[in-house]
Amino acid sequence: MTGQVRGVQLARLLGQWHALPGRRRSPDYAALAGTVRGLLADGRLPLGVRLPAERELAEALRISRTTVTAAYRQLRETGHLASRRGAGSWTMLPGNHRVASTGLWTPLDDREMLDLGVAALAAPPQLLTAARAAVEDLPRYLGGAGYHPTGIIELREAVADAYAARGLPTSADQIMVTSGTQHALDLVLRLALAPGGSVLVESPTYPNALAALAGRRARITTHGLAADGWEPDLLLGSLRQTRPKLAYLIPEFQNPTGHLMPAALRERVVAAAHAVGTDLVIDESFVDLPLDGTELPPPVGVYDRHSRVISIGGMSKPYWGGLRIGWVRASAPQVQRLAAVRVGVDMASPVLDQLVAVHLLADADAIVAERRVQLAVQRDALLGALAQRLPDWRVTVPRGGVTLWAELDGPVSSALARAAEEVGVRLAPGPRFGLDGTMERFLRLPFTLPAADLVEAVGRIAAVRYDLDRTGRQRWREPAVIA
Repeated sequence: MTGQVRGVQLARLLGQWHALPGRRRSPDYAALAGTVRGLLADGRLPLGVRLPAERELAEALRISRTTVTAAYRQLRETGHLASRRGAGSWTMLPGNHRVASTGLWTPLDDREMLDLGVAALAAPPQLLTAARAAVEDLPRYLGGAGYHPTGIIELREAVADAYAARGLPTSADQIMVTSGTQHALDLVLRLALAPGGSVLVESPTYPNALAALAGRRARITTHGLAADGWEPDLLLGSLRQTRPKLAYLIPEFQNPTGHLMPAALRERVVAAAHAVGTDLVIDESFVDLPLDGTELPPPVGVYDRHSRVISIGGMSKPYWGGLRIGWVRASAPQVQRLAAVRVGVDMASPVLDQLVAVHLLADADAIVAERRVQLAVQRDALLGALAQRLPDWRVTVPRGGVTLWAELDGPVSSALARAAEEVGVRLAPGPRFGLDGTMERFLRLPFTLPAADLVEAVGRIAAVRYDLDRTGRQRWREPAVIA
């Protein structure tokens, strides 16, 4: 969604914008303005997009134009909307906010926030050692220009060896190093998806993948995940009926649900994709993080005989998000075509970062084992706190990854996220992981913070959840980013 949003589109995103009991005494215009601010805060409504005219939105919401006029006026007063007579109104960044590293926006004074919006760990202690070793290796690269569109050979070989260890023979020529997994996805979409092309995704799915697809103006269809994961017949039926150009799937500890796709379904998905001419983009961001001794099925690429599977992954989840190293595994000709596309985007990834990655991967067994122990402890702490403070919420214990997908006791996800920020907790509400404002009964909760912080965060969330159901005048605030 870029440029302009129509009234019916915004109405879908707004959802139940004034349906909570605790909001009954608030003016409708304040409820509407607050919900628009929430959509801006968590990225569902971009900055710089033109909102529908007042009359158009009033008709879409079936409310009076006076209510919409008052809501737009309040948004202008809080710095979220700029209007020009005869030209329309555009969303904007408030003056007391900044653009964060996520590309979304956040208050200037949010440094003490318990951030459950980002599903990523702090850096491991081995990173400093790897960085020092990388600096010592750097001189042998300084005699050249430093541009390596597919990545330095040491790192490509290390990534290829990791695939081979998982049962998928891979050569360095089949690996392209990128500046993170999101960059890998963007390059694949540039190569394989024409603007307006059709794509099948899981629902819920990774919000930044949806953003990348929106950037390509993709026509998105969804396969809804059940409580226990993928429904094989429905997923395969969706592939056969819609025949999308691409399907984007997260088979290992799916983000946000944590589901693990069984081996039999992986094989059937590859066969179905080949039959209908669909390329599979397989996101393996969490493949290194099985918990509780969970045994991983073979990689999806094991079942590929026709170059239909393009795998993407990276080091953000098992290692550190600040190390912007990702990769694409594809056929050697596809990698060369990706490199040609990349030259027009960012040329190459930094050599020093790639050398750091080489040293971290050399110590992968020890680092990842420590991460798994850490994540299991933090997951159990989060589960225990939820069971004690929010027993009506339903959570399936994930067998790996870094997130819980909680089903709430009511359609209050966005309202809860806005209220939680007032007590210093940032949340990623369910609608961030779907299309058109759905999944208000769900909330993603990563267990990447220390256990004590997770317990404290749940206590604060429980307090504001109780307050949402209390009658009384709602205090509206200016929401911040969810990343």
